[in-house]
Amino acid sequence: MMRCLNLAERGKPLYVLCLGAHSDDIEIGLGGTILTMIASGIDVHVDWCVLSGAGPRAAEARSSAADFLAGAKSRNIEIADFEDSFFPSQSRLIKEWLTDLRRRASQPDIIFTHNSYDRHQDHREINQLTWNVFRDELILEYEIPKWDGDLGRPNGYIGLSKEIMDRKVALLMKHFGTQRSKDWFDPETFRGLARLRGMECRAEDHYAEAFTLRKIRLF
Repeated sequence: MMRCLNLAERGKPLYVLCLGAHSDDIEIGLGGTILTMIASGIDVHVDWCVLSGAGPRAAEARSSAADFLAGAKSRNIEIADFEDSFFPSQSRLIKEWLTDLRRRASQPDIIFTHNSYDRHQDHREINQLTWNVFRDELILEYEIPKWDGDLGRPNGYIGLSKEIMDRKVALLMKHFGTQRSKDWFDPETFRGLARLRGMECRAEDHYAEAFTLRKIRLF
């Protein structure tokens, strides 16, 4: 069994910043991780920020975040209105928004953001700006399965129990009706990727979410 390095201890505060370009990104990439942290008794304080959300997608984002964060010590849910699919052309405005977020949010112990090799232009822009704006925090890059075929080789894993995996899938299918017409948005996709990542790290209950850690201080 791989040795685990705990990111937090039960009963002690952990400040987490979750960044997602679109309304379902955070839930897909690290929803199980957030549910696991809360269930383990960690005092999790979460800033949950979605950069694009309009109409029904904004409503989906808020209701989903509220369910995923139920039981968190504190939560701040923000939905911005940058134009979907055009993030590179809005880079300056997004950087200003993130810089303002850095000033007013609690200093995070962990930041979750998109992966650098993600082929979606919005995801890549958020990744680049995360590293540009936040320079002193631990950054974990999460993955989003999709038809682009851009899954990479992650080097960090968080194991998920069967109950947590079931909860994650149930919440995804409950909240994101606008996405269910997509051929990849189904329980098999989410369970299949988590099972593969669980195999890679020998997770006890066979499921895991995977992340890329480009820089980490161990001592």
